[in-house]
Amino acid sequence: MPAASSPLIDTLTEINIVDLLDSMGLLRFQGTPLRRLFRPVARRFARTANEFDNRVGDHGLAQGSAWLMRQMTAGVHTSGLENIPPQGPVFILANHPGMTDTVALFSSLASRPDLRVIALDRPFLRALPHVARQLIFLPEEESGRMAVVRAGAKHLKEGGALLTFPAGEIEPDPATFGSRRAVDSLQNWSNSYALFARLAPETQFVPTLVSHVISSAAQRHPLTWLRRTASNKEKLAAALQVALPRYRDLVARVAFGAPLSAGQGDAQALGTSVTSQMRQLILEQRSAF
Repeated sequence: MPAASSPLIDTLTEINIVDLLDSMGLLRFQGTPLRRLFRPVARRFARTANEFDNRVGDHGLAQGSAWLMRQMTAGVHTSGLENIPPQGPVFILANHPGMTDTVALFSSLASRPDLRVIALDRPFLRALPHVARQLIFLPEEESGRMAVVRAGAKHLKEGGALLTFPAGEIEPDPATFGSRRAVDSLQNWSNSYALFARLAPETQFVPTLVSHVISSAAQRHPLTWLRRTASNKEKLAAALQVALPRYRDLVARVAFGAPLSAGQGDAQALGTSVTSQMRQLILEQRSAF
């Protein structure tokens, strides 16, 4: 059983309270007694996150993530695993619908224990010491991003596996919000991953689609009517999905596309191929399982 309390659980609880208040549009009340209403939910998730981090430390990222998937979902269904080379440099480029998408990917990539992840620098991730060791944190400031490129390229040159989310933000889950929105979101993908093709030319690039991680039922919860904009409604629904077990009946789906090579380091050609394959994965996701 997770520890009843620890400094890490306390830290995670405080981060979760702030996130919950933000999702409700109540961040201005974080210094008031209102925050006490959110503490039980925030603490429960903090204990789960703490146990997840401990399991990552004891058993590795894939096994720790598989445990968390069992707590937060009804499982994960994976296709195209044969497209992930068992060794050698590979760069997984995934969409980012949020919720359990990252741990679904981690648990699906058990064949690559050398996986490192380029992730936005967030307090919650920083607070998980064992998970944080697997991450290459991407700072908000442009000045710090070349260090990320160097670290990622070094890992690839050593034959490692790397994962990133080219959109750099939450995207629509095609199973919940429809294929059109998911395809449109590809316009926001950065093709900066092509830089790695020049620095580590042997790298294979694998477009990857994660879907069925956002609960459509949570999106319809009456509390979401309290928020005006679509993005804020979706943020609140995601918080409800974390807080309420009845929204954890989803089987996440991960589809790995065919590996692509950069050829002569042609960034435009690589970007076109990645976008084309992602579009196809999105359009096929409803009938592929």
